[in-house]
Amino acid sequence: MGARFDSGTIRKLWARDLPAFRDHLLRLDAATRRNRFAMAAGDDFIARYAETGFSLDAVIHGVFVEGRLVGVGELRRIGRGDAEAAFSVETDWQGHGFGSRLMAAVILAARNRGIRRLYMNCLASNNQMQRLARRHGAEFEYEGGDVVGLVLPDLPSPASWLREAVGDGFGWATAIVERQHRSVIEGFSGRA
Repeated sequence: MGARFDSGTIRKLWARDLPAFRDHLLRLDAATRRNRFAMAAGDDFIARYAETGFSLDAVIHGVFVEGRLVGVGELRRIGRGDAEAAFSVETDWQGHGFGSRLMAAVILAARNRGIRRLYMNCLASNNQMQRLARRHGAEFEYEGGDVVGLVLPDLPSPASWLREAVGDGFGWATAIVERQHRSVIEGFSGRA
């Protein structure tokens, strides 16, 4: 699940990551915001959305590059055995494979939580999201101006639980090391 800092580290977000989550969503350009929320989304809407993000039954994965959150994959339960996935990657970081890595983490989290149907709603014009979902086994239905992708995760297994646990441990350890690294750098820059 994890990787070197310069290639991005994927880990679950914690409540203390709320400011980074909000700031990431606020950095999305107008087109990326529209693709993520299926509508024009202003700063006030995004700030309110971020504030509720950690209070809902959600698992949110983020990709960090040099300590900055540049992409997220959200898993939100919408019923018994059903969940919705949503993704956003900042424009400058698209095309680096982060969306695919986030999708894999979200599908694994869905699998391990007994989710049987994972839905991804996107605009019909959001070809990038459709390609990403298709690469991960999604089948599509077209509803008006929207496309609904459906992934049927495998049943959980000891191996899938272990894979998620190892990823969580690596993500936690990487976050601690990265935080200490930033503290040292900030300490040196404060002396100059």
